[in-house]
Amino acid sequence: MNDANFERWANVIVSYSLGVKPEEKVAVVGDVTAEPLLRAIGKEVLDAGGYPVVIPTLRGQQADLLMYGSDAQLSYLSPLETFARLEADCLAIVAADANTRSLSEVDPARQLFHRAARAEMNKQYMQRAAKGEMRWSLTMFPTDAYAQDAGMSTEAFSAFLYSACKLDQLDPAAAWRELSKEQQRLIDWLTPRSTIHVTGPGTDLTVETGGRTWINSDGKRNFPSGEVFTGPVETSANGHVRFSFPVVTSGHEIADIRLRFENGVVVEASAAKDEEYLLSMLDSDPGARRLGEFAFGTNFGITKFTKQILLDEKIGGTIHMALGAGYPDSGSTNLSSIHWDMICDIRQGGRVTVDGEDFLVDGRYVI
Repeated sequence: MNDANFERWANVIVSYSLGVKPEEKVAVVGDVTAEPLLRAIGKEVLDAGGYPVVIPTLRGQQADLLMYGSDAQLSYLSPLETFARLEADCLAIVAADANTRSLSEVDPARQLFHRAARAEMNKQYMQRAAKGEMRWSLTMFPTDAYAQDAGMSTEAFSAFLYSACKLDQLDPAAAWRELSKEQQRLIDWLTPRSTIHVTGPGTDLTVETGGRTWINSDGKRNFPSGEVFTGPVETSANGHVRFSFPVVTSGHEIADIRLRFENGVVVEASAAKDEEYLLSMLDSDPGARRLGEFAFGTNFGITKFTKQILLDEKIGGTIHMALGAGYPDSGSTNLSSIHWDMICDIRQGGRVTVDGEDFLVDGRYVI
């Protein structure tokens, strides 16, 4: 990518995703690998009249802390963390892992301890966002590591990501607004209904969403985006589900996850790969065994599984669910130190009905 690409990218994030206003404090957070995009976002904030506070992190910095830090050091909340989440008016996050397996040797218990120490801060952060007191947006930089995970060259992955963000279109913001209209149509249909029933290979699951709010994720909080989601009733999930794609997180790849729910709680769990890590995450806290999110992917421009959840959960015609913390603005009351998205691909031989009516059949929205 050249400078013009990053300037275009940053402009859409600052003007459309975040809507930065004059004199707003904007935290810009990301690995130094993403320097061209971090600088471009900072400059766009200046052009918008805001105050950019760029907070770069070094390669391996998180791994060093988790491997060698004392309990006190793992618990410490730096002024930079608290500023970004509890004081800034806007937060731009750029994911840019140079090594997606850098945390693979870290004891899961230490990761859980580190997350637990941030639970209250993250709760306040999500409440600020739900109340409209701050705006945030997460994007990703096309690193070599992300490209390797996706089985692509860095150049091909960059083009793939650029297109997924609709940055290759004449007016990217207009393209996101058009998707927003289509997603709102789905939301308007879903809102008065309540019982979602998912069937597919290894899956027969029901959840209740009555009284909850469906969120139109249209390129603002996630960039790229393309999903509608809600917080299901915490006690409602019953049945079993198989997640077709691996979960790749914190240096681990957990494959062929199967869960069984009773009255909202995971009572059985297995995985063909790294099951021990799955079980350790489920035991993080009571909320980790309940669903905090249920969502439909609507970005049909994302067609390839890449092992990057920001992209994969948006694949058009798939569904995903998150164990752990829910978003307060969706109506979820589930609290947890984790938020683990898992994708169920029902594009071939799957069906979702809502109150007995077909909604999604073999990856196609049929309403």
